[in-house]
Amino acid sequence: MIRLAVVSGKGGTGKTMVAAALADIGEVPQVLADCDVDAANLALLFPLRRISTEEFQGIEISRINLDLCRDCGICADRCRFGAIVRRDDAWTVDPLHCEGCGVCSYTCPVGAIQMEPHTCGEIYTSMTDRGNLAHARLFPGSGNSGLLVTEVKKRAVALSEGADLMLADGPPGIGCPLIATVSGMDAVLVVTEPGISALHDLSRLVTVCRRFGVRIFVVINRFDLADDICKEIEDYCAKENLAVAGKIPFDPAVIEAVREGRPVTRRDSPAAEALREIQESLFSELGLI
Repeated sequence: MIRLAVVSGKGGTGKTMVAAALADIGEVPQVLADCDVDAANLALLFPLRRISTEEFQGIEISRINLDLCRDCGICADRCRFGAIVRRDDAWTVDPLHCEGCGVCSYTCPVGAIQMEPHTCGEIYTSMTDRGNLAHARLFPGSGNSGLLVTEVKKRAVALSEGADLMLADGPPGIGCPLIATVSGMDAVLVVTEPGISALHDLSRLVTVCRRFGVRIFVVINRFDLADDICKEIEDYCAKENLAVAGKIPFDPAVIEAVREGRPVTRRDSPAAEALREIQESLFSELGLI
């Protein structure tokens, strides 16, 4: 099974739009994964039926046993994150600020603080008309998004019987979620655009992806909005031996499709035609067709 992740150096480049289009027009048996757990949007573009929902427990957080607490305040003095707060004339832990370091538990002289599992999000598996989908939601203020991405990928693999392709919609940027997404992949498709920070974001992302030994392809979205920057991106790709899988023109049909909650490839338009050519070229390079 070929594992392909669609990623971007920043948000708003059209990454999910491209991932949805590739999933929509491919004839290859596939399983889908939405690895952008902070803002999972792939499910918005495909009708789905939920198969399962699981709690995701990330780092442990502290809990103060008020029956044992002597109200000394040592834990509050030692906590560098300000997670031990005074409420209703007693010490308590603010879960949004607790980083799970355990210093409070270690320094409590009477053992009144324990580290306990904390639910940070939910993991879903669903059925769509374009294949099974693994996705998740990280609760606001929660950490460990990289670990949650890894769990999403595990669910996708479990759903992949008979699939020749695992197509993942990755997160933007170069942080832990991106690293967790790219790890174990065969190839990445980087979606960029001719914006002011385009080359900077692209070069940072390429640097990270190369450490994982994956094949790197580039798509330039809305390429016709700034010809000079688009040319700079193409020159950079040529210099770095990066294959440009294609270019997508600015097309109001994309905005209309997103508003309607469907892949842009469900109707004919200049962007849809460009995406079909990109899919054929990319899948051919990956040996899928």
